[in-house]
Amino acid sequence: MRHGDLFAAEIDSGDTVVIIDGVYHQAPALRHKEILAAMGRGVRVIGAASIGALRAAELAPFGMVGVGRVYAAYAQGDIEGDDEVAVGQVPDGEWDVLTWPVVNLRFVLDLARSAGALDGERAARLLAALRTVHYPQRTWAAVRAVCRREDETAFADWMAEQTERDQHFGDLKRADALAAVHTALEGLPSETALPSSHTWESPLFRRWSNAFARTLVDGLDLLTEDRLIYQQVFDPAFRSRWTAYLERRSRRPADGSPGLPLRARSAQVTGGALPAHRIFHPMVDLRDEETVALLLAGETVEDRVAVARYADTLAEARRDRPGFSIAAVRDDLARRMLVQVWRCPEHLFDEEASARGLVCGVRAVETAKRLVPGYLAESSERTEAASGAC
Repeated sequence: MRHGDLFAAEIDSGDTVVIIDGVYHQAPALRHKEILAAMGRGVRVIGAASIGALRAAELAPFGMVGVGRVYAAYAQGDIEGDDEVAVGQVPDGEWDVLTWPVVNLRFVLDLARSAGALDGERAARLLAALRTVHYPQRTWAAVRAVCRREDETAFADWMAEQTERDQHFGDLKRADALAAVHTALEGLPSETALPSSHTWESPLFRRWSNAFARTLVDGLDLLTEDRLIYQQVFDPAFRSRWTAYLERRSRRPADGSPGLPLRARSAQVTGGALPAHRIFHPMVDLRDEETVALLLAGETVEDRVAVARYADTLAEARRDRPGFSIAAVRDDLARRMLVQVWRCPEHLFDEEASARGLVCGVRAVETAKRLVPGYLAESSERTEAASGAC
């Protein structure tokens, strides 16, 4: 698993998720608050073997269930670092493991001691030597090389003999993973207390959940955030929709406090001297269907097709231009696009951005950068079409 996987719409209340391995070097790792949020909406989460065991040990007080010896070692404080379970994998996405994790080496050394192939002192010395090898380089060949250097070739031969008899010999992570799957199939008690929302709700978590919110509409798989930003930038009537959203939030505060009409709330804060959109900047929750329906009420089929086209253009730029990122788009290009689309004078730029829920001109420029490649490509196509017509 990786950061964002638990935001998948297919994972719903009453489901059970088993977390075993997870990427963390080449992509962001699965975060604690994602797991807490999943449990908060009624998903039972089991962790074992690898990052699943580590997260389960950390989140056991909140209801995550840990299974297996690796989990027990983390929970009891016998091991601590994530290097204990880290492995190198093939780079082509097949996920085949190329290296030995420390927990498996510990287990094999314990088996060797039980079998009389090593004593405790030699096993400890060998483990210390093996731990000095960086995890993506701890292949079987590297393990044998360390054994030769430590004058433990007899142990290496014993280990090779056991592995030849059983390809899964010493694979503690695999044994724990299978135990976790069996636990999930047997079922977990449904009365486990759910973590309260204050344990995961934060502006950072909201940004994550918004970034991973997706919708399948008209046969198009679109990021909900892309759809919203497109409306904020291109829909002339979006100002009224943002006002309606602020009205809804004012009458139904997220913290459960008494609701007020937006005009009355604005009067309390500034005496009505400023428009509400200049005072209140609530973060949108794109998991909330009512919010999405309200803010996208003016969206057309053509808009959704454009969103898909802009996303494809952005993806193409990332493929064709190594190192390209949204942040690399020039500020002046994004600002020029917005001024052109909004047809507003420069001195009203901040006002227009605020009225569209983009807070201010600077934030609007940063938000709109993802649309610039698609907008430029679209403008170029129009220019070429006009030239051809002439």
